[in-house]
Amino acid sequence: MIQTFLLLVAVVIFFRLLTSGLNAAIASHRMLPKKRTAATGEEGSSKQSKRVRPGDSSALAAQQCDLVMGGDGGTAAVPSDVEIDEDLHSRQLAVYGRETMRRLFGANVLVSGLQGLGVEIAKNVILAGVKSVTIHDSGTVELWDLSSQFYFSEADVGKNRAFACVDKLKELNNAVNISVLTTELTEEILSNYQVVVFTDSSLEEGIRFNNFCHNHSPPIAFIKADIRGIFGSVFCDFGPDFTVVDVDGEEPHTGIIASISNDNPAVVCCVDDERLEFQDGDLVLFNEVKGMVELNDGRPRKIKNARPYSFTLEEDTTGYCAYEAGGIVTQVKQPKVLNFKTLEEAIQNPGDFLLSDFSKFDRPPLLHLAFRALDAFCAQEGRFPAPGSGEDAQALIAIAKRLNDSAGDQKLDNIDESILTKFASGSKAVLNPMAAMFGGIVGQEVLKACSGKFHPLFQFFYFDSLESVPSEPLSAEDAAPTGGRYDAQIAVFGRQVQQKLENAKVFVVGAGALGCEFLKNLALMGVACGSGKLTVTDDDVIEKSNLSRQFLFRDWNIGQAKSTVASTAALSINSSLNAEALQNRISQDTENIFDDVFWGGLDVVINALDNVKARLYVDSRAVYFQKPLLESGTLGPKCNTQMVIPHLTENYGASRDPPEKQAPMCTLHSFPHNIDHCLTWARSEFEGLLEKTPSEANAFLSNPQEYKSSARSAGDALSREMLERIVECLVMERCHTFEDCIVWARKRYLEICVSFITTTLLFCVMLSRFEDYFVNRVKQLTYTFPEDSTTSSGARFWSAPKRFPRALQFSSTDPSHLSFVASAAILRAETYGIPRPVWVLDPKQLGEVVDKINLPEFKPKQGVKIVTDEKATNLTASSLDDAAVIDQLISTLDDGTKSLPTGFRLVPIQFEKDDDTNYHMELIAALANMRARNYEIPEVDKLKAKFIAGKIIPAIATTTALATGLVCLELYKVFQDKGVEDYRNTFANLALPLFSMAEPVPPKSFKHGELAWSIWDRWVIQGDLTLTELLEWFQAKGLTAYSISCGQSLLYNSLFPRHKERLGRKVSELAKEVAKLDIPPNRKHFDVIVACEDDEGEDWDVPLVSICFR
Repeated sequence: MIQTFLLLVAVVIFFRLLTSGLNAAIASHRMLPKKRTAATGEEGSSKQSKRVRPGDSSALAAQQCDLVMGGDGGTAAVPSDVEIDEDLHSRQLAVYGRETMRRLFGANVLVSGLQGLGVEIAKNVILAGVKSVTIHDSGTVELWDLSSQFYFSEADVGKNRAFACVDKLKELNNAVNISVLTTELTEEILSNYQVVVFTDSSLEEGIRFNNFCHNHSPPIAFIKADIRGIFGSVFCDFGPDFTVVDVDGEEPHTGIIASISNDNPAVVCCVDDERLEFQDGDLVLFNEVKGMVELNDGRPRKIKNARPYSFTLEEDTTGYCAYEAGGIVTQVKQPKVLNFKTLEEAIQNPGDFLLSDFSKFDRPPLLHLAFRALDAFCAQEGRFPAPGSGEDAQALIAIAKRLNDSAGDQKLDNIDESILTKFASGSKAVLNPMAAMFGGIVGQEVLKACSGKFHPLFQFFYFDSLESVPSEPLSAEDAAPTGGRYDAQIAVFGRQVQQKLENAKVFVVGAGALGCEFLKNLALMGVACGSGKLTVTDDDVIEKSNLSRQFLFRDWNIGQAKSTVASTAALSINSSLNAEALQNRISQDTENIFDDVFWGGLDVVINALDNVKARLYVDSRAVYFQKPLLESGTLGPKCNTQMVIPHLTENYGASRDPPEKQAPMCTLHSFPHNIDHCLTWARSEFEGLLEKTPSEANAFLSNPQEYKSSARSAGDALSREMLERIVECLVMERCHTFEDCIVWARKRYLEICVSFITTTLLFCVMLSRFEDYFVNRVKQLTYTFPEDSTTSSGARFWSAPKRFPRALQFSSTDPSHLSFVASAAILRAETYGIPRPVWVLDPKQLGEVVDKINLPEFKPKQGVKIVTDEKATNLTASSLDDAAVIDQLISTLDDGTKSLPTGFRLVPIQFEKDDDTNYHMELIAALANMRARNYEIPEVDKLKAKFIAGKIIPAIATTTALATGLVCLELYKVFQDKGVEDYRNTFANLALPLFSMAEPVPPKSFKHGELAWSIWDRWVIQGDLTLTELLEWFQAKGLTAYSISCGQSLLYNSLFPRHKERLGRKVSELAKEVAKLDIPPNRKHFDVIVACEDDEGEDWDVPLVSICFR
């Protein structure tokens, strides 16, 4: 009897495990997993750099881009086989791809001028990982430089600028060769580089060097950038014929074909699974088309009349075979050739300017003139205009007018002298926020020139943040230098603003990439360097992957707390910084730390977070305590900033991005049609087998009686399924040796024969895990739904987007198959605490072991139900005998666990994507790629699988620098009580490049009678009120309060008769009794949410109500 039942249980387990839960995942790796060893000469790393192969661009584009890489008088030889440290550059690889990274590794860059802008550019380029960076500066450090140059200190004053910072720049990336030049630059020197950047040069010098670079064979990319107070400019010339390999960095768009007409022109319709993103004129490729096979010839074809789900093909298909089924259409990204003009030509005829703020449409021509006038002033006077000097400003304006009069067609009709006055006053200053912003922009242009990835800036970009400076012009006294490190900033903003910055109380939430840049910026600006205080919190520790963009960290900091290391590094930038580093996650759980007193004492909050949930929580706190919140985020080359200012702007949570579209459960489980589906399924299997099931088994072992009682009480399909899993890992498939783990990876039960005679003969009949996933499940699916199946309406069941699967045949000579078996066995052994033998890493020995396993032939079953409903949220079906099966499973557990050692526990494995020695990605990649092979879906390599399954957010240092620079320009405004018209929210995409700045949206306002409020308001009521008194307070304002809640509990509702008994009671008593509210002794108030209506019965969203009862 027991054996018959166990056979039934085995069959149930087999089919239940077909419906294991799904979550998010990863793909591919075709080699047998091997443990990485320490790399030779790599400091602070216990992992070896992985050798990766190129392949992220078309061969044509790659060849064209190689010609861009000039140097040494000819085309640079870029090695085709380059070592890329994937652990270090994983987030950057997600942006650029291997081919672009390979090009970067072959590039030599010169940066001339090591003030604030030059060091920011050098930092970003070094972090990106070019071959070499030469820093050039013949000047010496001045105290003035310390307002923007983060590698200078007071002790460096008088030293050569380049030598003063070279050692610290070398620490950023050991793989980049960094050298120093202090002599005068010559054309011969420039010929050694592919890109040269000038940040502190005259127009005359720029023209001379640019002409040489432009006419060099091959051309040398030339960039001239300048920061003058809150004004900045960039000029790019990458040569007469520069090829852009990838103009935007986006993945090629694809569509799944539903039909193709035999017409001239042909109409192609795609399934409505996702909108097509094609545009008229795009070139596309067809593949996997059945019937009309003429389109599968690999020839790009032009389209027109692009619609959300269809397009017209500029081709006559009347003579082609009729379309039958299937097909994928993929956009072909085309290289683009740009013809740059020299600086000498462009200065007279600049063409179109790149705009950043459309409210300043006429500003770039004026700034173009202003920078020319400033260059002439400096050449004439041998110095910059003095801060606050009206005489110098007038002299510069006179020069500008003379230049404008001789400008011909470029002559401006009007010159705004007030703008030129402010330009002249701060022209000597290099401000940190501007340096950070332009360091990101120019750094990205350098990388574009090195690789051909992304569209270059073509050719002039001018920017100003006049809204940041005081409304009234500074007097010479207020702008006069004090002999301190903030003199450059004082020259632009004056002493009063500087004092406010130094006395500010600032909360920085997060110490990762954004947080590091913010701490550097704030230290240089002098924020919290007087009587103020800067608090930074982050509960994370430093990992190797952080080092490529979180520039305050070094390899010897790996494993240490981010906030502590970052604040210590910021203190080395400015020893006057008053910073406190905390390691607490900001959430409701830490409101005892970040309490009312803490929030009440803040002046401003700066978010440096990487997830929406935390952002929303901080936003809610900022709104509650009415504190300015400066928000920002990055995604690859894109960034956005949002200013959340009390009573002036809407809050962060006022608008949300739409949720990401989730694939239906049945698609992930049985009908995948892209690699993302396969990876999601693979990660779900990983978590189900190696984390959730061991955790549940441990929960059972820790308290068997409670667990069994809970399962019996539930009596549902989910409880039954979980018990099946626990029976599987504790009884049926419990492993004692590593050989058992190999068997588990290769096999799974078909029948159960309970004869625990020896520890080596665990099972009588088993079914291969590989066979289960990639053979038997597919055979069952295609048996239930044959290839010629039709739906109830007569349509083909296996029509797009469904793909008909094919079962795989296991082979020990296939590296992918062995990778699956080895990684699965290694991780299974880890859950049981079984040591891993050396031979498992030997493909030959492992293959010999696996080949000895004999498997029974699988026979599909009649009547198996496979979910096809796209709306289904659970693939575990309930049955009438769930309760009986649960009782039998519990009986099996009771008998089977008697032999377990005392205190036996499994080791749950939590997925970790960034540890390349743990075999997590090997298993998920193998799972996903074998499944992709079932459905003839293109496979991906392990790195791509890691990006998708690990949900890695693409990140690069240049975008981070840009975002934080923009935010810090807004910070100046906070301490000057600027109006909403002066603030700017920004979206930028460095890949295009695109800058879009706009005034923030004001908050939604409400008005009832004499009352007016927005989300920023909170109604505070004094006194320990009764419920009746609270209702009367609202009644006096013409509102009827019909519902009052505290937390998740309802204190009063007019519809409930029994609630009338509470009317005479104190609201504070009800909050403690009903809502179980625990009010700390130091808190004098609590909050309630009140729902109101007016006399006409219209509902009103009133503010949160705070009752000060103490």
